[in-house]
Amino acid sequence: MYSCLGISGSRNNKTFKPKKNIPEGTHQYDLMKHAAATLGSGNLRLAVMLPEGEDLNEWVAVNTVDFFNQINMLYGTITEFCTEETCPVMSAGPKYEYHWADGQTVKKPIKCSAPKYIDYLMTWVQDQLDDEHLFPSKIGVPFPKNFLSIAKTILKRLFRVYAHIYHQHFKEVVQLSEEAHLNTSFKHFIFFVQEFNLIDRRELAPLQELIDRLTSKDRP
Repeated sequence: MYSCLGISGSRNNKTFKPKKNIPEGTHQYDLMKHAAATLGSGNLRLAVMLPEGEDLNEWVAVNTVDFFNQINMLYGTITEFCTEETCPVMSAGPKYEYHWADGQTVKKPIKCSAPKYIDYLMTWVQDQLDDEHLFPSKIGVPFPKNFLSIAKTILKRLFRVYAHIYHQHFKEVVQLSEEAHLNTSFKHFIFFVQEFNLIDRRELAPLQELIDRLTSKDRP
């Protein structure tokens, strides 16, 4: 998808966590190739739409994996600047601070540094994506009934990494000449979550101005 098309051209191909691959020969792999081809047209609004005759859960699953890989790579380019010293709290500007809880091993939200929070977050997402009960890759294995709810939580949390990068590390992103990759990736992400109402507007507040600016030229 975009990660295969655009970000892989980046000078720094280091990822924060191992890349999540969709197995070749599966229907999801075919969907991923379809999405990559549509993204290549440059029309992001069109690229995020559910292909005719396809299952919504499967489409959301394939794109969620791709966004994880994109964010993984983008954050991987700036990890040396995101440290316990530079980012002692996980924030997105002065108004927004995030505390970590996954509802399982960490039930009560804990305050931690941005690198620690993002490590917890990406490890948690990785575990969800690797769980065949939640993200089945085999043909004929159904998605859980609450799949969209699971995907919404994952995407809501992935958004926080974009928010942190934009608010706290955009200067370094520009220095690395990665801003075009970041902007295209984020715009794709926003069009996708808007298309299927996957993130509440209030959760997007830390980047609402940027979202308005990036999407204003592409209103349907």
